[in-house]
Amino acid sequence: MLYIVATPIGNLDEITRRALDVLRSVDFIAAEDTRHTAVLLNKYGITTKTVAYHKFNERSAVDGIIARLKAGESAAVVSDAGMPAVSDPGHILIDAAIANGVEFTVVSGACAAVDALVLSGLPTRAFTVLGFLPEKNIDRKRFVEPYKTVPSTLVFYSAVHDIKKDLEFLHAELGARRVAVCREMTKLYETVTRGRLGDALDVTEKGEFAVVVEGALDNDYAALTVEEHLKTYVDDGMDLRDAVKRVAADRRVAKSEVYKIAELIKEKR
Repeated sequence: MLYIVATPIGNLDEITRRALDVLRSVDFIAAEDTRHTAVLLNKYGITTKTVAYHKFNERSAVDGIIARLKAGESAAVVSDAGMPAVSDPGHILIDAAIANGVEFTVVSGACAAVDALVLSGLPTRAFTVLGFLPEKNIDRKRFVEPYKTVPSTLVFYSAVHDIKKDLEFLHAELGARRVAVCREMTKLYETVTRGRLGDALDVTEKGEFAVVVEGALDNDYAALTVEEHLKTYVDDGMDLRDAVKRVAADRRVAKSEVYKIAELIKEKR
């Protein structure tokens, strides 16, 4: 049996009893970073042997892992944090398990994308996890292009040395959408910075990041400013208070946010 085991994304106390039981009982653990995983195992007194299974040896290591599984051993695969195969090694091994008739299951737990989505305060009904942006700018543009018009909330991962560059890029490609930058989730210094892409967001450049971006507006008002949007309703004879409600609903923002713009319009009259 192969177990795909989720591990804590920060706080080591956030691991399930089942995950600990599995890590103790398997014959070996395939770990993204054996030294990193050792910290978790040592905390809980787990002595199971580990083997390296990371993005640089993922394809070459698979055959050996599958051979051991087919010989009757059991294994757990873990990434440094969160759910393996979600922007981490794991998918190639799962493909190989299916191809070789090896049984596998998931041991539930943390996933940074889901934590960030909930912390963001943005719509959760539909979301798309896009993980880390490619390194080269031309590859980034190609990667993001199909998602510019997708109405679901978008979740990206970002490393500390990329966060400012990533935010600038997302603003250039997606516009001034609402955004939440989640840092060091579940840890002592967890922070969530909310605003809009293009704002001067006060983001501490330390730790790991998840960036949650509002999906595309699925109506004809996406290209309008809030003031222009309000004006379309008011010019049609709608009361300003009712126009505020409609605009807030159209743009999926708080009425208070639109009301501030409405007050400025009143002052201009």
